[in-house]
Amino acid sequence: MTFLSLALIAVIALAGPLLALPVRWHLPVMLGELLAGIAIGRSGLALVDPADPTFTLLANIGFALMMFVAGTHVPVRDPHIRGALGKGSRRAIVAAAAAVVVGTGIGLLFGTGHAPLYVVLLASSSAALVLPIVDSLRLGGPDVVDMTAQVAIADTACIVALPLLVDPPHAVQAALGVLVVTGCAVGLFVGLSWLERRGIRRRVHRLSESRKFALELRIQLAVLFTLAGVATWSNVSVMMAGFSFGLVMAAVGEPRRLARQLFALSDGFLGPLFFVWLGASLTLRDLAGHPDMIALGLALGGGAVLAHAGLAFLGLPLPLGVLSAAQLGVPVAAASIGTQLQVLLPGEAAALLVGALVTIAAGAVAGSRAARTFALPAGAGGKSGDPGSTVGQGDPGDPKA
Repeated sequence: MTFLSLALIAVIALAGPLLALPVRWHLPVMLGELLAGIAIGRSGLALVDPADPTFTLLANIGFALMMFVAGTHVPVRDPHIRGALGKGSRRAIVAAAAAVVVGTGIGLLFGTGHAPLYVVLLASSSAALVLPIVDSLRLGGPDVVDMTAQVAIADTACIVALPLLVDPPHAVQAALGVLVVTGCAVGLFVGLSWLERRGIRRRVHRLSESRKFALELRIQLAVLFTLAGVATWSNVSVMMAGFSFGLVMAAVGEPRRLARQLFALSDGFLGPLFFVWLGASLTLRDLAGHPDMIALGLALGGGAVLAHAGLAFLGLPLPLGVLSAAQLGVPVAAASIGTQLQVLLPGEAAALLVGALVTIAAGAVAGSRAARTFALPAGAGGKSGDPGSTVGQGDPGDPKA
């Protein structure tokens, strides 16, 4: 890895914002970054080596930060979301039950032996993807709040379950690692809540802002890297470390200034680098040589949409059900972890991402349909999560921060 390689990655990653520029398409930025990685990686011009230790380390840091941001997007402090947890839980369970049937069928049909992994993929939702669509389209109302609670529950549960099912022979070891990381996250929540109640966090914030020390960012990164180190030592992906720490910050309250700093670091450099690395790691020649993997990807995407669309029988409007099927973090994590552990079949990692793209396309169409019924009139206000307003991405923390 050289500075010229980093410059190439930074430039090629601009394909993400360029492809996502048309607002009406509702495409995630990561799509262009993945395609850029494919173009310069193993499936394309081979201008970068995804096996390079420095490239891999930076990509893992970006992965941890991306999952941290995804965790902060789960609106755990929103009182309206908490009120909708009962209905959201029931719908998430029903979607998971449908995913068991469809995912098992897909696993048997394609004979990959990874049916448990497919079940998690089909049951998952992506708060980091769905909530920005909800906000951008200004969707509001009780049905939207209930759907958001369902997405938050499914996202959290599937991210916890993924390390256990991506490599079943080592599931017990992964379970112990998940417990270790979860215990650390609970300890962090207790400690940070105490610091918040005592006003220590606020004093540190004022000192950092007045002296330009960036103390909160430094501390956050130190904690994240420590938790990632614990996860690695426990043989669990850094995905679990990042997401659990993000949930802790969402529960405690993340200052807006810190959120902007982390956004710049994650979305400005390390996140795009991770997606370029992931695209560069994929070998699409395997996908071309195994047409059944293309069919697998389409089946996974269609199955996820079907499992969530069926929630219409529980009263969830069809467009919102399809929108809740949009997934990003779990398929990306599955492809990343599976590639690193070498437990996926040739072309299977690419098939997982094809499935995710199918759900994203369906979610974009469903979001446009939902806007016809659930979009708030221009100028409507209200706090995030208010049944008469859009559902935001969680409490940003101190509004003065």
